[in-house]
Parts: sequence; C-alpha cells; structure tokens
Amino acid sequence: MPVVAVSLVLGLVTPAAAGPTRVITLPGAISAEGITAGRGNTFYAGDLLGGDIFRGDIRRGTAELFIDVPAGTETVGMDLDQHHDLLFVAGGPIQTGGPGKAYVYSTRTRALVASYVLGDPGTSLVNGVTVTPYGAWFTDSLQPKLYFVPLAFGVPGPVRTLELTGPAAGDPGTFFINDITSTPSGRTLLVAPGGTLCTIDPATGASTLVAGVHIPGADGLVLDGRRLWAVQFDNQVSRWLLRDDLSHGTPDGVITNPRFAAPVTAAKFGNRLAVVNSHLDTGLPPTNPTYEVVVVNA
Repeated sequence: MPVVAVSLVLGLVTPAAAGPTRVITLPGAISAEGITAGRGNTFYAGDLLGGDIFRGDIRRGTAELFIDVPAGTETVGMDLDQHHDLLFVAGGPIQTGGPGKAYVYSTRTRALVASYVLGDPGTSLVNGVTVTPYGAWFTDSLQPKLYFVPLAFGVPGPVRTLELTGPAAGDPGTFFINDITSTPSGRTLLVAPGGTLCTIDPATGASTLVAGVHIPGADGLVLDGRRLWAVQFDNQVSRWLLRDDLSHGTPDGVITNPRFAAPVTAAKFGNRLAVVNSHLDTGLPPTNPTYEVVVVNA
C-alpha cells in the first residue's frame, strides 16, 4: 500500500489532469492487490497470488510485466522509496501457509535486494507497507505488531518488531489491520482496523482512535496533506478531511464507479486516483479472467 505524500517529497510527480475513467489491464495477472506511485505517471502493481510485479503508465493507459518473481512468491501491499528506487513489498502469505515475508526490489535493475522472514508460519499475514524517511513499516494482519525495516544510505537494514497497544491492537490470530500509511515526516502512522481509523506512535506502538471516521471494509489508505482516501471492498473509495492534529476526521465525499470490482488499494497522481480491482468477490483464489487498475478522478 503507497504513501503519495512521501513520494512527493522524494521525487517529482507530474500532476495528472482530471478526466474520464481509464481501465488498465495487468497482462497475464491471475490476481491483484497492491499499487504504488512511481515517478511521473508511472505506477507499480502486484499480482497477489502470482507474485509478479507490473509497471504501468496512467496517462498512456498501459501496463507490462516488470519483475517476474519465483514461483510461490506472493505480492500483497507495496510502497516505493523513490529516492533510492527501492520497492518494498509485503509477502503475505495468503495461501501458502508459510512464514510472513517481505521483499525489497530495485526498480533500476529489477533485482531482489533483500528479503525478510517477519512472522511465524501459520500465525502471520504481512499485508501492508508504508515507506517513511527512516525506512518501511509493515503490518501483520494476524498479530498486534508492526515490523520495521530501516533504510540507511539506500541499504535496507535488520528488521525490528513494534508491539501495538490501544485500539489498533487486535487479538492475536484475528484478522484486524490491512494497510498502513504515514505522515510525510514518518512520525505518525495510520491504520484502519475494524472500520475505524487509528494513529500509531512509531516510537512506542501506542495507538489512538481518530474520531468521526467510519470506514467499514477499508483496505488501502492514501494520505495527501490532511486528506485521506480509504479504499473500501464494497466498490467505493471514501474521502475524509483530517484535523491538523489527526484527532478527528469529517466526510469529504465518496468515489464510486461501475468499473470498480472489489477494489482494495490505490495510488494518487495529482487529481487522479489509480485503484486496483481485486475481484476477490469471486472467491479466493479469484476467478475473473482479467485484473485491472481503474483510474478515476480523486
């Protein structure tokens, strides 16, 4: 899952003008989940169960296979450190039953730079990721904890675990947190457990409820300034205005589109939002013949 606000600090993103809906098919994908913004109009999107990573262009409406991963690799959430051209990927598992994993790829060379085992087999689901100026934070949907991979001079370091407390800390073994995003400074993280929105202090793991925000079925989160977009599984993206101190949010509209099909994540490009269709409403594994990125007005 992407932090567009961080991307704007680390690299110039060409503003995308508002326009009609555009549907971009991920060629050969057997499923879909994560997306993140690259430079200009470039996006990266992942095949959830197949693991492959695609590179696309929202203005041209094209996508192509970018990284062909080994069999058995899963690609869930993703985010990009544009400054070092490093793509951080949450590795599930969704179906394999193995340990919770994470991967770091170079978008310059397409090579695997680092891989991590973050959780124990059968008890972890590494799901969302957000890049901050200090490194990448990964969620575990089945454990009340986050994993942090520091980044120093473009080199990913050893992982550490942050135990969560407060309303963002679910019961072990219960699916609770999906995606994660952060403020540009990296000093506050945001997650959406159980239809709520919570802030997390990355120094202590303490969480606080953001009052006024109700987002049932939320997966992907996009933060730009004090405006938040929450991708909801029931074919909509809700938009919220947050107070400067992130204590409260108010509704700012809902984005719907007939081309949405169980959307899960999004990336923002100027006035446009690129939303991933998971088709998980057809089951797991999903059975739709194609998987798409739907570009709509933000």
